[in-house]
Amino acid sequence: MLVVVFFQPGIAIWRLVVEGCDSLSSPFFYQMMKIQNPAVSGNAVGRTAMRAVVTSVAWALAGAAISGICAEAPSKYGPTVESSARPAGAVPAGMVWVPGGEFSMGTEDPTRMTCEGHGDDPMHDARPIHRVVLDGFWMDATEVTNEQYAKFVEATGYVTVAERRPKAEDFPGVPPEALVPGSILFTPTEGPVPLGNFMAWWRYEAGASWRHPNGVGSDIRGKENYPVVHVAYEDAVAYAKWAGKRLPTEAEWEFAARGGKAGKPFVWGDDFKPGGKWMANIYEGLFPVKDLGSDGYVGAAPVRQYPANGYGLYDIAGNVWEWCADWYRPDYYQQLASQGPVARNPQGPADSFDPQEPGVPKRVHRGGSFLCTDQYCTRYMVGSRGKGEASSASNHVGFRCVRSAVEK
Repeated sequence: MLVVVFFQPGIAIWRLVVEGCDSLSSPFFYQMMKIQNPAVSGNAVGRTAMRAVVTSVAWALAGAAISGICAEAPSKYGPTVESSARPAGAVPAGMVWVPGGEFSMGTEDPTRMTCEGHGDDPMHDARPIHRVVLDGFWMDATEVTNEQYAKFVEATGYVTVAERRPKAEDFPGVPPEALVPGSILFTPTEGPVPLGNFMAWWRYEAGASWRHPNGVGSDIRGKENYPVVHVAYEDAVAYAKWAGKRLPTEAEWEFAARGGKAGKPFVWGDDFKPGGKWMANIYEGLFPVKDLGSDGYVGAAPVRQYPANGYGLYDIAGNVWEWCADWYRPDYYQQLASQGPVARNPQGPADSFDPQEPGVPKRVHRGGSFLCTDQYCTRYMVGSRGKGEASSASNHVGFRCVRSAVEK
């Protein structure tokens, strides 16, 4: 994890919070720095290139990943027991009912799994696996789209964080011309790069926002059904309140994502590519050089392009990260487990703490994105966690909403 604050003359200053697999963010800053790419040894580049070539060939030959069944045993998961209670009233437009009930939350160590697509991140912050009981709730069937967000902005005049000019008093000593609105964009590299050097594939883009996802000159015409991106946490909360909804808690999100299944590594089950079929929009090919688009898309995809899970939720894995209501702490699951055998409707910790960056408030991200790959990030795995600085935005983070319900 690296945190870099720098000034690029004539463009902007920005703070880049990069987590373990680029669940990153893009606002603003503690100090200015000029960044130069660090010298990298030929051996390091060679190792990276060799791994990249092997991975690329594997994708190309198979057109798919090698299928395999996850088999870490004995399993620490208990059964998912769904509630029989059902909501009163009409079905809210665009939402599906998630019944609630009791389930095991978290993930076993992916590095000990035998299935394809598990990656090499042990995901320590997603353990211990613990039991949770939840009330039922309604959840958006899809991520909030550009069309939906546009209606909100038209009705309220809301201006997102990425569209606001940073205040000079918040950044003393920064030249006024550097204080420009914008957001962070993924930019493919021309060739293999060390995967520890995240600066090789991210850039700050002045003028990038939900209206202009690739910066000035781009727009969302023809992409009304794509998930809205470049939204910070407060931007998502503002929409949710306007819509009479809220952001899901992390526990609600995971229960919903599992779709009634217990202990599966992926939303759809054990097999990364059942029957050779892509089940989510992720990254295929040599990261971060070229996404082959084997799953049908390079970059974000329109919503509803892949099969829904057991509760009728689309794109709950991959496509874009989704904000959750919870503050992020890597020890939160340990806290819950220490409080008793079952946590009921957990709302997240009282505050945020990330030992990799103390003092920076972060909210939970879930679901992974179109940039997730087993070369670098496997957060499309259903029990895994992400995190993002709360006032940040980028082109691979969006959200969906939930609504509490009166049950019969």
